[in-house]
Formats: sequence, C-alpha cells, structure tokens
Amino acid sequence: SVLVGAGTPVIDALAALEKQSPEGNWRKVVADVRRRVEEGESFSEAVSAHPRAFDPVAQSLIAAGEASGAMDTMLQRLASLARRRQHMRSSVIGALVYPTLLISVSVAVIIVLLTSVLPRFSEMFKSLDAPLPASTEILMGLGEWLRANWYIPLGAAAAAVGLVTAVLRTPAGKAKFDAALVHAPVLGPLVKSFATAQVARMLGTLLESKVPLLDALGLTKQASSNALYRDLLQKAEEGVTQGEAMSRTLANSPLITPSVSEAIRSGEASGNIGPVLSHVAEFIDEDNDVVIRSLSSLVEPLILIGLGVVVAIVAISMFLPMFDLAASAPGAH
Repeated sequence: SVLVGAGTPVIDALAALEKQSPEGNWRKVVADVRRRVEEGESFSEAVSAHPRAFDPVAQSLIAAGEASGAMDTMLQRLASLARRRQHMRSSVIGALVYPTLLISVSVAVIIVLLTSVLPRFSEMFKSLDAPLPASTEILMGLGEWLRANWYIPLGAAAAAVGLVTAVLRTPAGKAKFDAALVHAPVLGPLVKSFATAQVARMLGTLLESKVPLLDALGLTKQASSNALYRDLLQKAEEGVTQGEAMSRTLANSPLITPSVSEAIRSGEASGNIGPVLSHVAEFIDEDNDVVIRSLSSLVEPLILIGLGVVVAIVAISMFLPMFDLAASAPGAH
C-alpha cells in the first residue's frame, strides 16, 4: 500500500516486499505472485492462485483496485482490514496465554505431587500402620493408579484431541461446534460480537470499495469463519436477490443485535451502508477490547483461587495423618 501509493509499479513493490520478507512460506508466495505478474498476469489473477494467503475479500479488493485505477486506496483498505483482524486475534490469544500457562503448570505440579511426593509419604504411613483419612486414601490410590497406568490418560487426551480435530474438519462438525459456541452461556455473546464485527468490517470495506451488494455478500460469506453467519449471509443474499432489504433478513436473526440491524437499516435508507457498517465494526471492536480485558482480569484470580484450593486439599491430605499421629502419641496431652 505504501509503495504503490508512492507511485512504485506493482512488480517493483512486490520485489521489494519479497526482499524484506524472511525465508519461509510467505516469501515463496510473494515471489510466485511477482513472477506471475512479470509473466503478464494481472495482480488479481496472481493472488487468486494463492487462496490460502489471500481470501475472497482480498482478491475482490485487489480486482476492484485494478478496475477502478485506485489500487493504492484498495490496498490501504485491505491492509487496514488485515491489521484489525490481526489485532483482535492477538488480543484473544494474549488473554488466553496466562490462564493456560497457570492451568498447565498447576496440573503438572499436582501430577508430580501425586506420582513422586505422595509415594514417599505412603511408605511412611504403611510403616506406622495407622488408619488414614478417606481423602488421603483416595489420593494415594489415585497416585498409584497414575504411576501404573499413566499411558491411559495420556492416550485418552491424545485421542480426544485427534477426534475433535477430525470432527472440526467436517462441515457438519464445524457447524455444530460454531452453534455450540454461539449458544454458550457466557462465551456466546462474545463469540457473536466478534463474528458480527468481522462480518460488518468485511462487508463495509467491500461496499465502500464500490463492490455490488450481492457480490459483497457472497464474498463476505466465503470469508466468514462461522458457519451460522455464513448461513445468515446466504439468506441475506437470497433476500436481496428477491428485492428485500438486507436489514430485514438480519433483523429477523438472533445472531445480529437490534442496534446493529437498526444501524444497517438507517444506512440503507441514507445510501451510506458501507461507511455505516465500518463504523459499526469499529464500535463493536472497542467494546470487545474492553470485554476481553475485563474477562482476563476476572478469570485469572478465579483460576489462582481454584488451583490454590486443589493444592491445599492435596497438601492437607498428605499431612493430616501425621497430625493425627502426633495428637494420639503418648504425652501429647
């Protein structure tokens, strides 16, 4: 976007980008696009040969830039769209890293306690031949089972990951997973908010780039990551084909909040639906940022408290028999 906006030919801009990119798949993609353009293909044709790197929205914006002669503007919009996607993805990943690390370390500590530390106490308890509390016996039995059958939970975890991955690769499995996420008690509203912002941002960018509404709906549907929203966009596309307003279809769906559908209806009435959708996406993104930060600040203490309780139960179960022995020893009273 910067190079083309400064008047650099597309081939030279691609060559400069290729030199700046580190070794890897992305550099190979850029090199192939540059080679195709040098051989006479249009820029849009060259990027369409790499659908995993350039989704339908990116291909359409580049094609619109070629058709309108405003390639720098279209690339700038595409860069802004990609940057916003990356920001939201990084925000979600960043919010999950610390809780995931806490849970992983704590589970590892508990496993070490059960399989390495507790057996030493177990031998001492047996030598004393004293009755043990129920919690201590349960933990000792669990530790012995883990040492003898460690491959069972490990294999079950690997099988579960493999099964979930295989199911998510099927259209029906992905649709059920998306539906479960959308209707989840706490996570559902946030998932819908993210998906609505993604749809509004892509659709608004395409419409601002003078892409026809039907084409914009189709491209947004192809690029959408949520199966339920793809179905909704398909219904909106069918409704627009039959002469209905897009806002009417969206207003009848629980996936779109009334405020968003009303904003879209106002945009249709004023003829500025593209800018309205882009503004809606910005507002939703700002709210999502606040929600993510708030959830992170709430979840982390809860995880720490929960894991602290678990570790305390393990520790108490290990030391409780010794306290009982000390209390019952001669001269303790």
